[in-house]
Amino acid sequence: MSTGYENFLLEIKPATEFGEQSSDDLSSEWDTDDAENLSKQTLKKKVSAWGKIRTIVHQLTPFIQTYKKQRYPWVQLAGHQGNFKAGEKPGTILKKFCAREKEAFEILMNDSLRPFVPKYYGSDAEDDYIELEDLLGRFGNPCVMDCKIGVRTYLEEELLKAKEKPKLRKDMYEKMLQIDRTAPTSEEHQMRGVTKPRYMVWRETISTTASFGFRIEGVRKSDGTSSKDFKTTKSEPEVKVAFKSFIDGYEHIVKQYLERLHELRHALEQSKFFSSHEVIGSSLLFVHDSKQASVWMIDFAKTIPLPNGVPPLRHDVPWSVGNHEDGYLIGLTHLIKIFEELIQ
Repeated sequence: MSTGYENFLLEIKPATEFGEQSSDDLSSEWDTDDAENLSKQTLKKKVSAWGKIRTIVHQLTPFIQTYKKQRYPWVQLAGHQGNFKAGEKPGTILKKFCAREKEAFEILMNDSLRPFVPKYYGSDAEDDYIELEDLLGRFGNPCVMDCKIGVRTYLEEELLKAKEKPKLRKDMYEKMLQIDRTAPTSEEHQMRGVTKPRYMVWRETISTTASFGFRIEGVRKSDGTSSKDFKTTKSEPEVKVAFKSFIDGYEHIVKQYLERLHELRHALEQSKFFSSHEVIGSSLLFVHDSKQASVWMIDFAKTIPLPNGVPPLRHDVPWSVGNHEDGYLIGLTHLIKIFEELIQ
């Protein structure tokens, strides 16, 4: 049995974003079949663990099962099963285990950011899951939007590792061609390949990530339509059109979004967690229905503590290799500006 929160994330997020990634995984960010690349041996180990969870879920009362069927009629997209499961109790989801994310949630539960993240109910590394609040449970037929925050989506360590042994990657060259045939240089065209560091940096420039500090990952409207076609949404007018479409018919809840974003910014300024962590690949989840709207911070698989000796991060200054800045507040500032303009 699946939940609305689960299905929205499965629709818009590549499988590699749900767990710890190696730098090699990063090259598959826009692939839709990464989950199928797991080895048979790894899959066999996880089958029994998830089988136990499925058994528990199926043994829930008929009332709960009926409730979930009526409440969450959304459809999973192929290729992403296995990253989220229905929780063992109503109002929860099970997310594939990630040690970094587990550590982040344990700290966040006692931080000023506590009201802005899903409730964390614990984890089971043996059964390979962490248990979180289902953020969509309080909404009726919600509209949902995922915005990835920050000026980059890769860790510094991933970039440095890729630079250690640079080699031409044909697969990344072909991805560049699919997005923009003029992106590769004449030399790269001739070699029919690009290096991974070159691809990683370029990828952030084709959307609003590098310029605005955020990008839209996906949107699902209350009528069931969804879109992930924002990879090259780069200009300010294009972004505003996307946000206007998202709140179309629900203009009365824009003020709630703006108030929540201001509250989040204040909490971030007070947060010890935020000043001491590099927050990469995290998202803001926007959710509203006809009566209410809210925003949460989600996805902490790439959130890591600062190395010893690195001063607290500001999050609102440009990134350069070595300063560990992520541009989180740059993105939040632009989002606040957009909602202020929507009210006007």
